[in-house]
Amino acid sequence: MNEPCDHRHRAEFDRRRFLSQATLGAGSLALASLLEGSAAGPVVQHHPARAKRMIYLFMHGGPSQLDLFDHKPRLREHHGQELPDSVRGDQRLTGMTSGQASKPVTSSVFSFRQHGESRAWISELLPHTAARADDLCIVRSLRTEAINHDPAVTLLQTGHQQPGRPSFGAWVNYGLGSENASLPAFMVLVSDGSAARPADPLYARLWGSGFLPSNHQGVALRASDDPVLYLSNPPGISVNARRDQLDVLAALNRRQLARQGDQEIETRITQYEMAFHMQTSVPDLIDLSDETASTLAAYGPQCEQPGTFARHCLLARRMAERGVRFIQLYHRGWDQHYNLPSDLRLQCQDVDQPVAALLGDLKQRGLLDDTLVVWGGEFGRTTYSQGNPTATNYGRDHHGGCFTMWLAGGGVRSGTIHGQTDDFSFNVVRDPVHVHDLNATLLHLLGVDHTRLTYRFQGRDYRLTDVHGNVIRELVAVG
Repeated sequence: MNEPCDHRHRAEFDRRRFLSQATLGAGSLALASLLEGSAAGPVVQHHPARAKRMIYLFMHGGPSQLDLFDHKPRLREHHGQELPDSVRGDQRLTGMTSGQASKPVTSSVFSFRQHGESRAWISELLPHTAARADDLCIVRSLRTEAINHDPAVTLLQTGHQQPGRPSFGAWVNYGLGSENASLPAFMVLVSDGSAARPADPLYARLWGSGFLPSNHQGVALRASDDPVLYLSNPPGISVNARRDQLDVLAALNRRQLARQGDQEIETRITQYEMAFHMQTSVPDLIDLSDETASTLAAYGPQCEQPGTFARHCLLARRMAERGVRFIQLYHRGWDQHYNLPSDLRLQCQDVDQPVAALLGDLKQRGLLDDTLVVWGGEFGRTTYSQGNPTATNYGRDHHGGCFTMWLAGGGVRSGTIHGQTDDFSFNVVRDPVHVHDLNATLLHLLGVDHTRLTYRFQGRDYRLTDVHGNVIRELVAVG
């Protein structure tokens, strides 16, 4: 009585194997087209790109525009007086100063000078950056509705104040792909500032992929040990053995992909392959032994120290040379609610020379023309002091009504100043640029129409600029 049962089981097994192999064969034919789809990204180019890649220098905490780029000499006439209600209007204030009885106008203790043919006013704190004034497009009229760090950074980096959406770099990776198969298209470096500040959190979701396939997320390099966790093979595992393991895994994953069509399996194949290539490409990237003494000197003495912003600026140039599409440098410590004169000076000492060196290095190597460089933070600072100012010390609260960022290279109209704020640097009075407008313009310079780079998720088409944003043509060079 067992024999018929065995035959039935064998027949059922053979039927399943046939269907499985038939499915695998059909799936194998479709695999190439799958790899060109969702996980690989659409590789869009809506118009000729002015920039091939982007380096985003993000000063986390909100640099004070009043003390760096938005010179307001008439504030000295109002120093110590109450901020007029007519200036403040109905703008939201943070809980740190909304209940403060007095809001005394506080002028900057730092001197400003005009620089270059653009005659840009730049603070004494940034002498190296000032020397490159004619490479910059300084935008003094940025504005955002977010007034606290996390929603403001999240809005600038993902297009929405609530977490969960893809980061700017993930969108660029998804849309444009990589120019180097051995390095990630999106790489991230985080450094701490010299100011003695509590460490404001920088969540990995700020360089995450959100609902995009996970291979589009940023890869953050660490300052010590392996720059990427588990990059080195464990003892006893050779490169050839690792290659054999990945080949077997890839074959198994392709079988599963053909059966199920799950894009995360496709992503896994891509990520395993990238990890293998990174075992040689990343050590080469961070090895500075081929840099000349003059190059290292240009970035400053901190360039020799792993984890510093100066070191990261040099690595950013090396990434740009190697075709990394989106390079994000975060520098923490710009949240000067108190002790602004001393702490802002320290922060500027961290970044001024290396940023100027990065611009000069890119330009000397012929890379600045097609590398878009962005410098700025999530918002600005208030014209009034948080707490009671003294003759030499004060702090400033968060302010989203106006702030300053600058752009360089990559099709930007260099040597220009865009936008204007009122005499208190509290409101934009000419040529406002919203966060969504900025992101639309940056994508435009990369050859992407921000309204057409979309991804359907849960029944809706999403994009970086949400349902807003206009390209600011005045920021784009003619020709």
